[in-house]
Amino acid sequence: MTSQLVALCFDANDPLRLARFWAGVLGWEMADDPHDGIALLPGDDTGFRIRCLPTLEKKTGQNRMHFDLTSTSLEDQQQTVARSLGLGARHIDIGQRPEEGHVVLADPEGNEFCVIGPGNEFLADCGFVGALACDGSQEVGYFWSEALGWPLVWDQDQETAIRSPHGGPKITWGGPPLMPKTGKNRLRFDLAPPAHGDRQAEVDRLVSLGATRIDIGRRGGSQVVMADPDGNEFCVCPPIA
Repeated sequence: MTSQLVALCFDANDPLRLARFWAGVLGWEMADDPHDGIALLPGDDTGFRIRCLPTLEKKTGQNRMHFDLTSTSLEDQQQTVARSLGLGARHIDIGQRPEEGHVVLADPEGNEFCVIGPGNEFLADCGFVGALACDGSQEVGYFWSEALGWPLVWDQDQETAIRSPHGGPKITWGGPPLMPKTGKNRLRFDLAPPAHGDRQAEVDRLVSLGATRIDIGRRGGSQVVMADPDGNEFCVCPPIA
């Protein structure tokens, strides 16, 4: 039994505003969420939802995870950038070089994301949400491959990437050096065992793979809060109904 990735959670000072932004950028449907937030339901092969959850904490430092959005042409890239800016995004500089061919933006709460230019071979067979690009070690890439049962699709020079056998975005880790972690991550995964699964057995399995149980960020007591080998928080929710 392996966990399923059911959601990417955003901590948000204004969950409704952030949800409206990403719904507009991605073209996903908004829905109520059982965790006092707002859910976005994918209209493509992404395979997991987005949850915007309320927090009073302000964003500090660069996130360890961000979306890479793909483009079919330069015009398509420009349209995505223009749509994002119109919805409340802004251009940011995180040290990118002009020749890299991607545009780096931040959403209304400062969460970074990239609009990749056309012709990117690594994301050529991916949809609009091409990747979740993460700052992380080779070890954590191996951990998530085992945790989710997703095969490695890249493993070179300590950089790793995995992808669901059913398609959807890749999850990538850039290898060392890692950015310092400052407080709880604003973006994190929610996992769940399949229907009728044993959550405690799954938690034990994740611990055997290198995860640890922690108490930070517990939401209402219905989730088991854990951290991966790089210290990134994630939650194990009750089994999927």
